[in-house]
Amino acid sequence: MKKRTATIYRKTAETEIHLTLTIEGSGRYNISTGIRFFDHMLELFARHGAFDLRLRCKGDLDVDQHHTVEDVGIALGEAFDRALGDKRGILRAGYFLMTMDETLGLAAVDLSGRAANVVETKVRTRLVGDLQSELVADFFEGFSRGARANVHVKTMYGRSNHHKIEALFKAFARALRFACSRDPQLGKALPSTKGLL
Repeated sequence: MKKRTATIYRKTAETEIHLTLTIEGSGRYNISTGIRFFDHMLELFARHGAFDLRLRCKGDLDVDQHHTVEDVGIALGEAFDRALGDKRGILRAGYFLMTMDETLGLAAVDLSGRAANVVETKVRTRLVGDLQSELVADFFEGFSRGARANVHVKTMYGRSNHHKIEALFKAFARALRFACSRDPQLGKALPSTKGLL
């Protein structure tokens, strides 16, 4: 079957993003956002989702990390939306529970055509590595908007703030991998009774 791919170029006064996505990849990545911990989360997202992802973002990090993190989320969501096309024959929804040592993270995704998100990290420190931890919610909100998807991620419990965020990104990748998968029972049918996603 034909591989589903998308290329996104997004330029604003705050960020410039070049992104190439292949859904049926092998987890290869080449990622640079200027925020190393964020890069690490996107790298493991690609690996656990088995997505091939090339991403370059030049953002106004001298102002704040917010524009970079949110805009990468939006662009990545747009890439999935574009690569999936009319979404015929996909499973559409997926969820995953991911352990990360003492931490348990949950992610649920529905590629419904409607943007909605709930993010609960339980992270109480300002920084994890070099990433402003409050921006994890902005990434998932941006992805939800760009992909037109429901995205719910929640840390169930844990001690390490690093592990809390990492468990969420891994769970999200695996939930999204399942949601994007082709459903042999549906064939080319749309996974909706509305006739549109």
